[in-house]
Amino acid sequence: MSNGLAVCQPFDLQLPLTPLAELSQQLRTRVMNLDEQKLQLAGTGREQAHQLNRQIRRDRIRWLTQENPAEKAWLDFMAQLQQHLNRTLLLGLFSYECHFSHYRPGDFYQKHKDAFIGQSNRVLSTVLYLNPDWQADEGGELLIYGDEENDTVRSRLLPQFGTLVTFLSEEFPHEVLAANRHRYSIAGWFRLNSSVSHRVDPPR
Repeated sequence: MSNGLAVCQPFDLQLPLTPLAELSQQLRTRVMNLDEQKLQLAGTGREQAHQLNRQIRRDRIRWLTQENPAEKAWLDFMAQLQQHLNRTLLLGLFSYECHFSHYRPGDFYQKHKDAFIGQSNRVLSTVLYLNPDWQADEGGELLIYGDEENDTVRSRLLPQFGTLVTFLSEEFPHEVLAANRHRYSIAGWFRLNSSVSHRVDPPR
């Protein structure tokens, strides 16, 4: 992970599990077969601070669980990645949470961070794209900014099938531009353990 940002183009992440190309196809099939009514409007913030604001983001989401084989395979894959990162980079990652994201044509997510320094236990953000044959003129790029104070774009990434993006949650503001076709991905976060007293974080 160079300077806190990594992009694994199809399909160069080597882990001893289902190949990423095959797993990506299983996950695409899964999200395409989901009842749209089971996806909820995405909000911002957690728990008491959670709110819906259609001027900030318009995607629909569904959290992954261990109950579906494809979803379980992805969670197992990321558990292996978590172990690898903890061994090699000593990040102290404790858990992983993720959801499917469906952006309909015209949907977007304005510039934001996934975590604020000293206020969250999200450490590392991940995005897996599930969009075959995505073309540059279809939009939907992920913009990653190098500085919160200005609009200098560090990376501009098309949501191409099988691409896995990772970046430090507290460091990189980012934005999802509107596309002119349906756009699917899995957004996730590796977290530290901030459990206190009898409360487990993240909730189980």
